Amino acid sequence: MVTTSFTPIASLVGGAMIGLAAVLLMWATGRIAGVSGIAARLFPPYEDREFAGRLAFVAGLAAAPVLVRFVTGGLPEQTIAAGPALLIVGGLLTGFGSVWGSGCTSGHGVCGLSRLSVRSLVATITFMAAGMATVFLMRHWS
Repeated sequence: MVTTSFTPIASLVGGAMIGLAAVLLMWATGRIAGVSGIAARLFPPYEDREFAGRLAFVAGLAAAPVLVRFVTGGLPEQTIAAGPALLIVGGLLTGFGSVWGSGCTSGHGVCGLSRLSVRSLVATITFMAAGMATVFLMRHWS
């Protein structure tokens, strides 16, 4: 059985930082911090004056682990048991799901729920249930 460390302080701080970032983006730009929407609008046909802000947002996501490594001297240990083919399929399904669901976990789960969006509540319940079912199946059928 796979065990997971209980990290309430780190989880609370991380969640607060995500919430603060979402509030700051909404305050500064009036835009929702939905990562899939921000990333999708980096590619054509989207061309507007907000491109640089979207690029900075996504670059910040990519730079965060580099900054953590620079500050702490290392990164948390991670193990990915899947091979490249399964990771590619999973990435494509995740991308398809975020487009089909009109948003991702950050857009619906953080920003949508805080705005009391019924659509985001349904989306969040759906992806949480799918995630729980996946973890259950992977832990009990492997």
